[in-house]
Amino acid sequence: MGKRIKKEAEPPPKDVFDPLTIESKKVATVVLMLNSPEEEILAKACEAIYRFALKGEENKATLLELGAVEPLTKLLTHEDKIVRRNATMICGILASNNDIKKLLTEFDVMNSVIAQLAPEEEVVIHEFASLCLANMSVEYTGKVQIFEHSGLEPLIRLLSSPDPDVKKNSIECIYNLVQDFQCRATLQEFNAIPPMLDLLKSEYPVIQSLALKTLGVITNDKESQAMLRDNQGVDHLIKILETKELNDLHIEALAVIANCLEDRDTMVLIQQTGGIKKLLSFAENSTNPDIQKNAAKAITKAAYDPENRKLFHEQGVEKCLVTLLGSENNGTKIAASQAISAMCENSGSKEFFNNQGIPQLIQLLKSDNEEVREAAALALANLTTGNPANANATAEADGIDPLINTLYSKRDGAIVNAATVLMNMAMQEPLRGNIQSHDIIHALINPLHSANTVVQSKAALTVAAIMCDAEARRKLRNSGGLEPLVELLRSKNVEVRRHASWAVMVCATDEPTAVELCRLGALDILEEINLSVSRKNKFSEAAYNKLLNNHLSLKYSRTGYLSSSNIISDEFYDYGRINPGTRLLPLKDLCLQEPSDLRAVLLVNSKSSDVSPPPSTEDKSDAGYRRSISSSSSLKTASKEKANAGFGSPTGEKSEPTSGRNTALSKSATKEKGSRKGRGKKEEEKVKEEEEITALPKYTGEESPDKEWYPPCDPDFCVYVSEVTKTILSMINIKEQIEVLAKYVAEKMGGKIPKDKLYDFSWELHISELKFQLKSNVVPIGLIKKGIFYHRALLFKALADKIGIGCSLVRGEYGRAWNEVKLMNESREGVLGAFSAPEAYIVDLMFHPGRLMKLSSREADLYRFL
Repeated sequence: MGKRIKKEAEPPPKDVFDPLTIESKKVATVVLMLNSPEEEILAKACEAIYRFALKGEENKATLLELGAVEPLTKLLTHEDKIVRRNATMICGILASNNDIKKLLTEFDVMNSVIAQLAPEEEVVIHEFASLCLANMSVEYTGKVQIFEHSGLEPLIRLLSSPDPDVKKNSIECIYNLVQDFQCRATLQEFNAIPPMLDLLKSEYPVIQSLALKTLGVITNDKESQAMLRDNQGVDHLIKILETKELNDLHIEALAVIANCLEDRDTMVLIQQTGGIKKLLSFAENSTNPDIQKNAAKAITKAAYDPENRKLFHEQGVEKCLVTLLGSENNGTKIAASQAISAMCENSGSKEFFNNQGIPQLIQLLKSDNEEVREAAALALANLTTGNPANANATAEADGIDPLINTLYSKRDGAIVNAATVLMNMAMQEPLRGNIQSHDIIHALINPLHSANTVVQSKAALTVAAIMCDAEARRKLRNSGGLEPLVELLRSKNVEVRRHASWAVMVCATDEPTAVELCRLGALDILEEINLSVSRKNKFSEAAYNKLLNNHLSLKYSRTGYLSSSNIISDEFYDYGRINPGTRLLPLKDLCLQEPSDLRAVLLVNSKSSDVSPPPSTEDKSDAGYRRSISSSSSLKTASKEKANAGFGSPTGEKSEPTSGRNTALSKSATKEKGSRKGRGKKEEEKVKEEEEITALPKYTGEESPDKEWYPPCDPDFCVYVSEVTKTILSMINIKEQIEVLAKYVAEKMGGKIPKDKLYDFSWELHISELKFQLKSNVVPIGLIKKGIFYHRALLFKALADKIGIGCSLVRGEYGRAWNEVKLMNESREGVLGAFSAPEAYIVDLMFHPGRLMKLSSREADLYRFL
């Protein structure tokens, strides 16, 4: 029997690779394995990379450098479930790295990751896919991609997942997404609030907190507020506040309640269930300043609704807010002040805070914290607006100084609020005087220089409210406050321009301030504004007219017209016509100039001067007294006889003695005077007046520069005023007053001048002699004894204004000027039921002094233009 031969084994096929177990210690090698076609190798490589990535951020950066991200994104859609799961886990971990996050966005993996949220997938895949989305949703681009790939709906579904990690990742991703308005609007379609409310019952604080934060965002929308109310969400929130163990959630819960209180129905529901009292008690008694702050914020948001304010007032919210003002925490003080500001719209609340609240708010104005001061000032601004009692209470609580100090604050809001309070207080005259005594003027200058248009606007309004008396305007003028105010007129902001115009209008009430404003260019700026249809406003027009009406010298020079309401006062001067934009020099500068060939500046001034009084005062007063007696006599005679004879002559003749006597500056005038009747007496008076004029005061600044300057005095004009006051003022008939005054003025200026003798009337030489004697271009009107149209018209207007005769002053061409008066039609006087309008007349002061010519008549035209 033969021996059994052993059968040899068949060799393996030549085309099959023998299995090989590889142990790699290099991550780069494992990354290369991600491109393997074998599921087992891919699964093991992903598992190794996952463990490596968990160890820290440096490892994640290493994987990025080795190029692991791209092959991993491809494995998210692998057919093998284990490979797909492991790749998803890695992406969830790696997505926390910012650079990898951007790269994943570029590779557009969102659709693949969202697909892992399908219900049939394992919980672990849900966990890491939602983690990946939570990390990706931090960036705006990630939010957009998640929303565009319909990721919101599966995330809401996963809020009901049994796994807490899935819930946490999903609600965190949703919280990031709802920061965008579009996502919030879409969220309402998926009924997301019920599962979010269920998360409040979670045993994990992080999930509860994220749910409350998400509800805090989405309940900013009315629809979500209603959904929360309908799903008994308010009850859940109140229970959280009542549970001391959940004190870490109280702040977020209060934020949600704050939003819900904006909804009126929710507010009523909370009030009916006693929730408001619980909320107020909770806020008042809490020792956590953040909770108190958020409770006050909740009240603030809700109080913007009038019905909510009413409910809060009924529940005594004011007492709670006053308590919160006393908190040591600045945030709570600010929130309580803001809540008081919101509640001020309720009249009952305003009355409550009159005694309780205002003193505490004033104490907060003294805080070192700028935000606290701003919030307190806002509350006071709302409390005092339209409420004089609260404005008085603020003053009684010594609030003026803290408010003025707040005007120096670095925060624009604080300045605006403090200025508002001061403006509200200044509406009452006693308080306005009190404010002015606390140096408000200097404090307002800083806000006027602000670059913030709101501050500028409010500062200008405050100036308008404060500067209602001459002393305040003087202080503003001397403190340099007019310069920034004028600059605000140039503002491009409509409100600033309007309020600055208002302030200028108030400040221009007195002549010194109006003159200074004009010097600073306010008139030119306002004129430019008023030429623009889009920039002008009622206040700019009113300010322009107010400036002119209180700087009549400038008005007459620019417009050539003074109405009957423009009363000429002392120190008025007629410089002559100037073009728009040309600066009118002040009277002092004009007086200190040397005489020139320029037109004489006519000065109206009845004040006495202590600086440069005329010499021989006693002689001058005696002469003035004699003139007063003789002129008064002739004025009375003229008023009875309405004669055309001259006035003031001791002999009662037409020899114009006053003019001749007072103009004895030239040899020709002396000779003319000597040829008249009463020559001996006239010669004596002439000699006296020659001495007087020779010794006229000079205005060229010979005094000490430190000595206060006074305008030149005009004793003759003072005598004129005294004479017409004693005689003409007693007349009853206005027409008679005008006629007598016209004859008086003509007499003082050289008497009646026939038309054919007008060009022989040597008034120019007379004026030149006066300028030479005075060493100045400024000539007091009373010194002019030979004057033509514009001299006489100015004197007539000045005297008429002194005794209350209404007349206007109009400048014409070629040295012409005239006065217009209005008189009732004599033919209609005394007719029962007749109400004819007064007619305008021009007063003749040259050719037939005292004659009245109808304004529209040919005779008047000849007087004005020929």
